[in-house]
Amino acid sequence: MKNIFVFMLLVLMASCSNQGKNTELQVEVQESNIIKLTGTQLKNLEISSSKPEQKSMSATIKLNGKIDVPPQNMVSVSIPLGGYLTNTKLLPGMHISKGENLATLEDQQYIQVQQEYLTTKSRLIFAQQEYERQRDLNISKAGSDKVFQQSTSEYNALKIQLKALSEKLKLIGINPEKLDENNLSRFVRIPSPINGYVSKVNVNIGKYLSSTDVLCELVDPTDIHLALFVFEKDIDKLFIGQRLMAFSNQNPQVKYPCKIILIGKDFTADKSVTVHCHFDKYDKSLIPGMFMNADLEVKSKFTKVLPTEAIVNFENKNYVFKVLSDNTFEMMELELGVTENGFTEVINAPENHSYVVKGAYKLLMALKNKEE
Repeated sequence: MKNIFVFMLLVLMASCSNQGKNTELQVEVQESNIIKLTGTQLKNLEISSSKPEQKSMSATIKLNGKIDVPPQNMVSVSIPLGGYLTNTKLLPGMHISKGENLATLEDQQYIQVQQEYLTTKSRLIFAQQEYERQRDLNISKAGSDKVFQQSTSEYNALKIQLKALSEKLKLIGINPEKLDENNLSRFVRIPSPINGYVSKVNVNIGKYLSSTDVLCELVDPTDIHLALFVFEKDIDKLFIGQRLMAFSNQNPQVKYPCKIILIGKDFTADKSVTVHCHFDKYDKSLIPGMFMNADLEVKSKFTKVLPTEAIVNFENKNYVFKVLSDNTFEMMELELGVTENGFTEVINAPENHSYVVKGAYKLLMALKNKEE
């Protein structure tokens, strides 16, 4: 009988103990977004609140883009007269100096152009002599006007033809002033027009290149740009000369100071604008086409803020708990602005209300667990 009494007493004590614990954990949910706590629960959850305060906040806009080269710093190399490629040492990434030979081509038409030039040059010498002779005869009335006109026409036509052939030779890199019958060549060499790097090589030995084919593409890195994509909502925060810090995904701790030099005027399909920036000091490890990120700090402004820990995220939306009374709180969706130094801009939070700044996450858990 004594043992039965002791057992009943233990069961009663355990029941009372569990009941006390359940009382502390249970919360009253008046609506789907309003929660009411008892005094004990309020103490256990360590809830504290305050009103929004005004602070000076400077926003940092996160941008992304890529290393870009303006059109005037990219050169597509071709040959005005076609030919077969006989030699080249080009490789993508190779540095090339201005005037350095890029490739050697061979074709019989190069010989033909040189031949025509030298032949025309020789004919022009005779035509000039005949023109001068007929001119003198015409002045003394000893010659026919018709013959003088014919010699004049022949002389002028050959001058034009020689000039055209001279320019044609220059197009393939042959100096007409140094050309004679002793240095005719079936080869032409293509010199580099700039100091820079080879970005693409489009040919191989033995391939025939027409006048429209591109032998290679060169990049002059002296005016390389950072092209960033900025969305419509942030465009009004930018201005020419504004500073920013760029960095790559591969090496984010290395920062590259830049300055905005141009803000685009056309929106793309995703409502972004291209913003061009100059590097203060260009790093040769930054290759055209490389993806980059950037931090852009915009002007400071005074705005309403709450401690960042006062804001909770649920189902991809941001909320705060507005204080309705000492122990009743309403979960309210919030529009956020910038975050800095532990504070976050709260755009649609009325200033005359207090909000939970400590224990907000515990309130969220209690509210959502009770709803379930």
